[in-house]
Amino acid sequence: MKTYVVIGLGRFGTAVATELCRLGHEVLAIDGSEDRIQNIADQVTHAVAGDARDPAVLRALGVRNYDCAIVAAANDVGSSALVTMNLKELGVKKVICKAQSHVHWKVLQKIGADMVVFPEYEMGMKLAQNLSSSNILNFIELSEDYGIVELAAPKSWQGRSIRDLNVRAKYKVNIIAIRRNGNEHDLQMTPGADYVIGPEDVVVTLGRYEDIDLLHEL
Repeated sequence: MKTYVVIGLGRFGTAVATELCRLGHEVLAIDGSEDRIQNIADQVTHAVAGDARDPAVLRALGVRNYDCAIVAAANDVGSSALVTMNLKELGVKKVICKAQSHVHWKVLQKIGADMVVFPEYEMGMKLAQNLSSSNILNFIELSEDYGIVELAAPKSWQGRSIRDLNVRAKYKVNIIAIRRNGNEHDLQMTPGADYVIGPEDVVVTLGRYEDIDLLHEL
């Protein structure tokens, strides 16, 4: 079991806090609204109304003893940045922040956030990738340049070995896993060069977005 602090109980923060608790972790939820605290009190380990912009409040709650803090309140860039700085100065091991724009993203990174997520942008990217090609099944953004894509095995790949396809040289992407016959429970990590791709396989590739785009043509 790990311990988490979730600050800001909008839709995103509430979903993160309640799901972490459901998965068996200890969760301290903090928000300035008494109503939001009351709504979530029965779904997390601890729920406290307080101003996370005040380092004294965070210190009194012992946030430095938690494994990870999630700053889910992103409507006010200044407040989000201040809370993040407070957490880092108090010595929280890992601070994950939600951003509402690319500028906000960069600000949070510069002040020391260990990880910044941009849910609306990331979901938009996923949707666009899925819509742009029928064989793209899932898309995960890793950075501004790199991502992981799951795609149904293209016809031109079926019945051929990874060595024969020479994917890395031809498409500049790496095959990092294969779900045999699309089965989520039959995942082969880092398949060997002799692996022959089947017609029902789902191929998991890692690469730059500009190179991943070429996979749409297959």
